[in-house]
Amino acid sequence: MADGSDKEVVVSNKQVVLKGYITGFPKESDMAITTGNIKLKVPAGSKSILVKNLYLSCDPYMRLLMRNEGSEIFSPYSPGSPITGFGVAKVLDSGHPDFKEGDLVWGATGWEEYSLLTTTEGLFKIQHTDVPLSYYTGILGMAGLTAYAGFYEVCSPKKGEYVFVSAASGAVGQLVGQFAKLMGCYVVGSAGSKEKVELLKNKFGFDEAFNYKEEPDLNGALKRYFPEGIDIYFENVGGKMLDAVIINMRVHGRIAVCGMISQYNLDQPEGVYNLMLIVYKRVRIEGFTVFDYYPQYSKFLDFVLPYIREGKIKYVEDIAEGLESGPSALVGIFSGRNVGKQVVIVARE
Repeated sequence: MADGSDKEVVVSNKQVVLKGYITGFPKESDMAITTGNIKLKVPAGSKSILVKNLYLSCDPYMRLLMRNEGSEIFSPYSPGSPITGFGVAKVLDSGHPDFKEGDLVWGATGWEEYSLLTTTEGLFKIQHTDVPLSYYTGILGMAGLTAYAGFYEVCSPKKGEYVFVSAASGAVGQLVGQFAKLMGCYVVGSAGSKEKVELLKNKFGFDEAFNYKEEPDLNGALKRYFPEGIDIYFENVGGKMLDAVIINMRVHGRIAVCGMISQYNLDQPEGVYNLMLIVYKRVRIEGFTVFDYYPQYSKFLDFVLPYIREGKIKYVEDIAEGLESGPSALVGIFSGRNVGKQVVIVARE
């Protein structure tokens, strides 16, 4: 506990820092690896916790924080300071009654070796360690809860419905497709390479999948895979894909808007031109954020852990070793370089 009685140990702390706000696609050179110092004790009387970061999650939303614009959900990064994201960490010292030394946690943390977390809001204690700890950056963390909430809560699926998932081999998409198959739905996914298309069909059990880069006519491609139309679209991409999907939605279809990665690096967002069809078809489009569903996290774990343990849900990670590899790993998700959930290993405990 933080009683200030022990001699304070100061250690070096490697960090990934944003140099300045950016436009266009992020580059490794937009970030720098710097080294600071940190005390391995929380300040006396503080309710902060000090953690050693083990695994960091690379997520598309992080690009949005690299420009000087806030939103209702996130504040932008501060140039010259470590970037932040979701991660798995071990508690080294705590002034908070709910956390103690040795606890494993997941939640928002810094891209650095050690972080002093001044708030524990949205920080979850890890209780189940019979699965890989890195899973808490994805399937058992933010990405998993996002897939669960977006599919089951927002889309209200029914057995036999036709489901389309874009960016389907990513951390969220791969899970949505498998959840849909467990419901008895017909599932098609889109991805950006032949390797990812094969992964969707052969590992994750999608009924069909296609490489959107090889489809000059997205509307035609969707008509080929959904001759009777789409009941549920799990939206990760936006832009031209969303426009084509709207044409192919069935009456009373549902679109859960999780993200729009095709728009994150554009100075001027692309328009959507087929919106009148949502009136004719009575389509419901709903955006959502995972934070709204944090109260359901324990329910989600009860649901997904047995499937993982029984091998009924597959999960693929793309692992980058060392904090120094963080900028390259993060930039890579915007060109589709990763296969599966992109994780950076800072330390293995």
